[in-house]
Amino acid sequence: MSAPRAPVSDTTLPLHDWVAHRARTHPAHLAIDASEGAHLTYAQLDEQVLRAAGWLRALGASEGDRIALLAGATARFAILAHAIPRAGATLLPLNARLTEDELRFQLRDAEAPLLIADAAHLELARAASAGTAARVESLEDESWRMAEPVPAPAALDPDAVHSVIYTSGTTGAPKGARLTHGNFYWSAVGSAENLGVEPDDRWLACMPLFHVGGLSILLRSAIYGTTAVIHDGFDEHRVNAALRTEGVTLLSVVATMLRRMLDADEAPYPSTVRAVLVGGGPVPEDLLLRARDRGLPVLQTYGLTEAASQVATLSDADALRKLGSAGQPLPVTTLTVATADGPAAPHEVGEILVAGPTVMPGYLDRPEATAEALRDSWLHTGDLGYLDEEGYLFVSDRRDDLIVTGGENVYPAEVEAALTTHPAVLEAAVVAIEDARWGQTVAAVVVPREAEPPDEASLADHLRANLAGYKLPRRFEFTMDPLPRTASGKLQRHLVRARLTSD
Repeated sequence: MSAPRAPVSDTTLPLHDWVAHRARTHPAHLAIDASEGAHLTYAQLDEQVLRAAGWLRALGASEGDRIALLAGATARFAILAHAIPRAGATLLPLNARLTEDELRFQLRDAEAPLLIADAAHLELARAASAGTAARVESLEDESWRMAEPVPAPAALDPDAVHSVIYTSGTTGAPKGARLTHGNFYWSAVGSAENLGVEPDDRWLACMPLFHVGGLSILLRSAIYGTTAVIHDGFDEHRVNAALRTEGVTLLSVVATMLRRMLDADEAPYPSTVRAVLVGGGPVPEDLLLRARDRGLPVLQTYGLTEAASQVATLSDADALRKLGSAGQPLPVTTLTVATADGPAAPHEVGEILVAGPTVMPGYLDRPEATAEALRDSWLHTGDLGYLDEEGYLFVSDRRDDLIVTGGENVYPAEVEAALTTHPAVLEAAVVAIEDARWGQTVAAVVVPREAEPPDEASLADHLRANLAGYKLPRRFEFTMDPLPRTASGKLQRHLVRARLTSD
């Protein structure tokens, strides 16, 4: 008689404190390898988290408080990211690239009583906290090392909120996505089932730790008992060296970062690199081919803050067979595409919906926005895409970025991908411009590879060979300035559109 089918894991079961658990099971294993020279085993990390949690309690942090953290990507950021939940509070990582007014909005919105800042951001923190309830404390305060330790709880409630991460959004005020311990745990489980976990894995975080993609690397590594490698920013030469000489096996970047890595030199990459996850939009074919020829296994991925990072990932084996696809959903995630009439047919564009234990319980103090985003157990992402016959996801664009010209839909990412295959184009942004005759027309802002911009006619001819005529930009603008992007590397088309409109 065959064995019974294993039951689906219960997502309501209590969880371990990840750092404390790994301090018991892997005390001597390296937990943090940071670029400022900090190297912490799991035993050392747990000891510092114990003390930092006690320091937070001594500063007045209470159960459920949202404690803001404004700091660069360092080992101390990682310690506080673990210590704030250990103290019973909620982590509120702040985007260090925001203005003081933008930070002040988030501090007020979250009602944060405490803001911890490193030396580089202390002045900004003090300015941003003016007029809020947040008291500013320095991350460099060494007194935390002498604080009374706070032991890990016997168990963690998977439904307890671990972090509030504000979404950048294309319209309206940012919203704080409430992500639970369970959200992060099941995201790690799904990623592990997809990528596997090796004892010597070293996952490099070179994107900001205040973004869900960077923070997830810290938390996943602790859940797995592997090493999180932290760089205090992206530098293509340092990343290449980390892959070739420092044993990094996993890396998360966006397409522009991958291009800079490949442009930096012509040397191959070692077989020890298991995967390079690339998010933020489709990876152009030329990049996939160059990466493959140099030994980099590129895995295109789709994710969002509200689902604790990864939702779908394309395998390296399918990178060229399913060019432009973000892959299939992670094993713990359910994904569908819906139109106003119901489930979309294969290749029919609709809204991408996501369900599963990685989906947030809602936005902070935004019941209407939560009700709009979470309907019938599905997260309505606002992203447009389609599934092919084999269930592979192709992301078209944000709904807010869709261009409707003369009744035809144009997806900016498709036009941008075609533009970047032109040898003279480094990067491009495609947006809608209001038009009395057509409703909207297509406009493109192009960053050329050389100081001399390419001829508009050559760009149009290049696009005409790949795209329908209605998709071609009717206006080209050229700039040597980098295009505006979020901290995670996603293109901010609304800022491009605003600039073009004002011009």
